[in-house]
Amino acid sequence: PGAHAVMQIAKDSVVSLHYKLSDASGKLIEETKSPITYLHGGHDGIFPLVENALQGKVAGDKCEVHLAPTDAFGDYDADKLRREPRNMFPKNVKVGMQFEGAAEGSDEHVVYTVKEIAGEEIVVDGNHPLAGQSLVFSCKVVDVRAATKEELHHGHVHGPGGHHH
Repeated sequence: PGAHAVMQIAKDSVVSLHYKLSDASGKLIEETKSPITYLHGGHDGIFPLVENALQGKVAGDKCEVHLAPTDAFGDYDADKLRREPRNMFPKNVKVGMQFEGAAEGSDEHVVYTVKEIAGEEIVVDGNHPLAGQSLVFSCKVVDVRAATKEELHHGHVHGPGGHHH
């Protein structure tokens, strides 16, 4: 028995962390109630810049990463604003409601947010609500463990806090 080696975050380790996401002015956007878990090492589980900052950290470590729009949810794209006929929406449509739809010219699904109701037309925005914003991601590492073979094969975490099939 005795002390076991402290595991550092490295490729293919499973990382649990608490995080807060704030905008550039410090306003809190999102905060974890229970830790999130992701598979580290380029599996698209988390922003690449955050992954770089967490490399080599151990449980108990904290880090804060400032994300430019291109490192987070992308630049704001005015082409993703669309005007749609009102009859395509439910009667109770309100500004702020979200609808899933196909992106123009692709099969990709996009979440559109209703921005404006203008008579018989509805203006929807296909940008991520945080597109164009600089964000601050601050987190504390809760746990680090090696991924199982199955998790590596699937490219994501299984079990508590992970992905279920």
